[in-house]
Amino acid sequence: MHNLITDVAGVRVGHAHDHKLASGVTAILFDKPAVASIDVRGGGPGIRDGALLEPVNTVEQIDGFTLSGGSAFGLDSGGGVQAWLAERGRGFAIGNATIPIVPGAVVFDMINGGDKAWGRFSPYRDLGYAAADAAGDSFALGSVGAGLGATTATLKGGLGSASATTPGGVTVGAIAVVNAIGSATIGDGPWFWSAPFEQDGEFGGLGMPESFTPDMLKVRLKGAAAASAIENTTLVAVVTDANLTKPQVKRLAMLAQTGFARAIYPVHAPLDGDVVFAAATGVKPVEPLAGLTELGTIAANTVARAIARGVYEATALPFKDAQPAWRDRFGSKR
Repeated sequence: MHNLITDVAGVRVGHAHDHKLASGVTAILFDKPAVASIDVRGGGPGIRDGALLEPVNTVEQIDGFTLSGGSAFGLDSGGGVQAWLAERGRGFAIGNATIPIVPGAVVFDMINGGDKAWGRFSPYRDLGYAAADAAGDSFALGSVGAGLGATTATLKGGLGSASATTPGGVTVGAIAVVNAIGSATIGDGPWFWSAPFEQDGEFGGLGMPESFTPDMLKVRLKGAAAASAIENTTLVAVVTDANLTKPQVKRLAMLAQTGFARAIYPVHAPLDGDVVFAAATGVKPVEPLAGLTELGTIAANTVARAIARGVYEATALPFKDAQPAWRDRFGSKR
């Protein structure tokens, strides 16, 4: 176990980004098609192929997910990942046609100081292809891929990941792009809201403050009164090696979404586009009631940890007035 979503066998992750652009793409690929669904709770989501993930719709399995910066422009990244998969004969067969199925979602990072004057066509399709081509078992965290340009209310956001195993031996992993309207840390201090779920000091091991003051609970919003509904989003993909039906994967996504509330304050606002994708690779059986509940609870904890790691591992953008990273404010990693 490497505490990454790729601890689930058959899952690979790749990043591509452009520091001048201050944006990027992260691709999550499956070696074999996976059963997938979605849960959306933010008020301003930007999603590609989200509707087909609902249990009432026909397509059961997908080939990958794409997470991207660039707001609506970033939806082009799915085409790049799709092209990479098509070259390898992957996809949903319809007659003599094969269509790779690659749902995705985007965060808004358009006013973070990067150069977004790209001309007629955005770079996200090419970045998506490059991210797919880079996919492997290990990958970097922090200001990379889709997390390169991410921010929060108080500190630089980023990309995080975590994994866990249930007592029955089912593995679940999460990857998060943290670009929230709220904060992942408590007040102006170094403590993470996710602290009760931390494992092995993965985001500093600082625990919770000794007590809470009214100032710690004050709502801190990115951009304050100027905040816009399209400027914020946390994206998560949760993957397990459990054998689940599409409705059960939908329930897993819903359960996993509660990890947002354990990690970000406030969350699920009209100012966010919060999305959880979930997928199951179908290897290990899970009891459909108590077993799925246990798996979803552990998935939610894993999401909370991934969100904190995304902020903890981030580095600041090299632009005037850029948000400080956690380690800029509170010291280097342990």
